[in-house]
Amino acid sequence: MSDLFYTKLRSMVGLQGLLSLVFGLLIVFWPNRTAAAVTIMVGIAFIAIGAAYVAAIGTHDDESAWARLGSFLVGVIYLVAGVFSFINLYAATAYLFLIVGLLVGITWIVEAIVTFASLKYFERKGWAVFSALISLLAGIVLLFSPLIGAAILWLLLGLAMIIVGVVKIFQYFTWSHRHA
Repeated sequence: MSDLFYTKLRSMVGLQGLLSLVFGLLIVFWPNRTAAAVTIMVGIAFIAIGAAYVAAIGTHDDESAWARLGSFLVGVIYLVAGVFSFINLYAATAYLFLIVGLLVGITWIVEAIVTFASLKYFERKGWAVFSALISLLAGIVLLFSPLIGAAILWLLLGLAMIIVGVVKIFQYFTWSHRHA
């Protein structure tokens, strides 16, 4: 491994640790403001995506009218969603959490179903059934309380980022400046 690559790799570990720690602390100590900042970024992305869809209809005259109409409608939906996030940031953040909570809940339920359907492939069926039951129960809880569930997941993300950040920063400072 070259000295330059080694130095860059060590620097990236330190940067990852610092960013993870900072974002984790922001999520844990200012969860609402950090979630609102994420909602703003999603809103900006939606506006950019919507503008690209709408702009695309003028550059492709060879496409069918239905394809251009569909592109226009998708673009308008993205634009409206993006603008909505700036009109009422609090409501948009709540809806974003609601959607994430519902999607994670559905994902965990599907994961449980897939695990139950795949039991014949597991050597230790007890652990697979246990895992599937936990996924199923967690998914059902999230479906019935998606906002609370998403808020808890948000907090857990912040805590995990703090732990990863501290570990990576420790790794950075204990990493030898020389290598073999």
